[in-house]
Amino acid sequence: MTLLSTRRGIMQTTLAGMATAAVAPLPRAQAQGTGQKRTLKAVMHATLGVLDPYATTAYITRNHGYLVYDTLFAMDDQMRPQPQMVRDWTLSDDKLTYTFRLRPGLVFHDGAPVTAADCVASLTRWWKRDLMGTRLMNATQTLEAVDAQSFRLVLKHPYGLVLETLGKPGGPVPFILPARLVQIPEDQRITEVVGSGPFRFIAGEYRSGDRVVYEKFEGYVPRQEPASGLAGGKVVHFDRLEWLEISDVQTAASALQTGEIQVMENVSAEMMELLKRDRRVVLRPRGIGNSLLMRLNWLNAPFDNKLVRQAVLNAVSQPDYLAAQVGDDSLTQPCKAFFTCASPYATDVGAPAGQNLDRARQLLKEGGYNGEKVVILHPADLASGSALAPVTEQLLKSIGMNVQVDSMDWNSLLARRARPAPIAEGGWSIAWGIWSDLDLMSPIINLNVDGRGRRGYVGWAESAEMEKLRDAFALEPDQGKQMQLVEQMQRLAYDDVFAIPLGSYKVVSAHRDSVKDVVAHQLIVFWNMKMT
Repeated sequence: MTLLSTRRGIMQTTLAGMATAAVAPLPRAQAQGTGQKRTLKAVMHATLGVLDPYATTAYITRNHGYLVYDTLFAMDDQMRPQPQMVRDWTLSDDKLTYTFRLRPGLVFHDGAPVTAADCVASLTRWWKRDLMGTRLMNATQTLEAVDAQSFRLVLKHPYGLVLETLGKPGGPVPFILPARLVQIPEDQRITEVVGSGPFRFIAGEYRSGDRVVYEKFEGYVPRQEPASGLAGGKVVHFDRLEWLEISDVQTAASALQTGEIQVMENVSAEMMELLKRDRRVVLRPRGIGNSLLMRLNWLNAPFDNKLVRQAVLNAVSQPDYLAAQVGDDSLTQPCKAFFTCASPYATDVGAPAGQNLDRARQLLKEGGYNGEKVVILHPADLASGSALAPVTEQLLKSIGMNVQVDSMDWNSLLARRARPAPIAEGGWSIAWGIWSDLDLMSPIINLNVDGRGRRGYVGWAESAEMEKLRDAFALEPDQGKQMQLVEQMQRLAYDDVFAIPLGSYKVVSAHRDSVKDVVAHQLIVFWNMKMT
């Protein structure tokens, strides 16, 4: 049993490891002996609990998906869609018919060849579950296989976001799976993990809450282009990858210092100060930041009342949330833009000037708030969201609301958040979105302006006006007119309180200095990475 087989084992050795790190030789990644597999060990930001790549927007499931599955297109580090599984494609002169041809030699982990039928089946299941995918589905006349290596997409009208949709990096991602796995009833989850990506999932060693194990897929044929963002050649330089699920950030940082792990996906500001002093650790800011958002449940009282939602909006202070959750002003940025301050669509239009507790109390009175319970979901094991519920509990109590905080692990929170149940039956009032800005920069992909009600994103905001504006944006080629539509959407989002932006922050990863050629622009990936 290795040192990190159990969290108890780590805790028992943490202090000793820190005390002797300066003089003792560090353990290297398991690799050196004859016949041993070269193993890289990493700690990710959350526990992997949902294996179905289409069933959740959770980033840990998306990150897992990029290891074991592949995509038709992928975004490079300039956010341009590049062919991945696709060899080449054509577009008819009338801009209605796309014909895609797959690269030769693509094979699934079970040995079956990847075919056009698998692509059609995967896209057909995926696009019903994804906001951007649904828009492509609604614009599509037919999607069908031409032969084993080619498939055809025929549109009802020209739609300029086809390649961007097929290469979208946010969950659910349009990963390609075997048709036999996706052609199951719509209400059933996919539980078998078989893809055609650069890593194989080792199901027999998977223990949620402990570890996830992958091995290099020898049958994977990388593209010839250099790795860039999520695109290009996915060349794996080690035999085995282990995600060790350690929710305690101090324990994880100590394991990185002693060399028991080689990569730490997310580093808190507190741990950054510790790790900066270690010359064997490299801190790497990612190119894309994160944003925090509060989600209010429109289905349950009191947030079925617009005035009560506005009361919470007026009570919020972004600097307070950022100070509590991140704690380093050099990493944070208050931002009122629904589409992030890094987006070309950044604007403050419609946002409150700042915190106004008196106005919040007045809105509660005008809305007839009568002490209805507000149930806040608290992800107790998620370091990147651990301060959000406590700050909100104190804030809402200060304006006279009846608050209950329910603590649970992140995967339990995701499951509960997805259920539109009444409060008395386990429902909720407030939950959280911890988003990569990558997934917020456009009205087409930003789920926080989803107005489809019960058919839409959790919180179930409903607005026919918002959906009309989003449709108009998708079809509008003029950038100036697009911006006018964005401003209308943001005014409506703030007035109806679709969500409450809590600010943005930079994301920092860490790795041992023995790990080279790390690709971590959009998210940290494990191809291209080398161990010395």
